[in-house]
Order: sequence, then structure tokens, then C-alpha cells
Amino acid sequence: MPEIQWEEPFCGEGNSCFRLGVDDFGNAFIAVNGQEDRFITDSRDALRSMILDIKSGKADHLLG
Repeated sequence: MPEIQWEEPFCGEGNSCFRLGVDDFGNAFIAVNGQEDRFITDSRDALRSMILDIKSGKADHLLG
């Protein structure tokens, strides 16, 4: 498993908390808070775009 540096959790309304992380190779990761051993990975730009869309309310139905 890569050595991932996780950021503080971002929590929306209710129990929708997730964390972003990066490794030493510049890969980006996202996981549900508390389940960091089960993550998805993509480019940093792709995950940043997804998170910005979620934060702007474009995907609120996914966080409920």
C-alpha cells in the first residue's frame, strides 16, 4: 500500500465525511473517513475537479 498523507476530513451534512490524500509520487486519493484502507485514486486534477463539484452542490444527492 502506498504511504498516503491524508488531509483532515471534509464533512457535509449528516454523515457524509471523506478525506483526500496524496503520496510521494503525486497520486491523489479519496476515501470515506474512517475507511482509509478502501480508497479510489486518480490524478490530482480529476479528484480536485470532483470535490469542487461536490462542494458547489452539483452532487448533493450523492452525499445523503
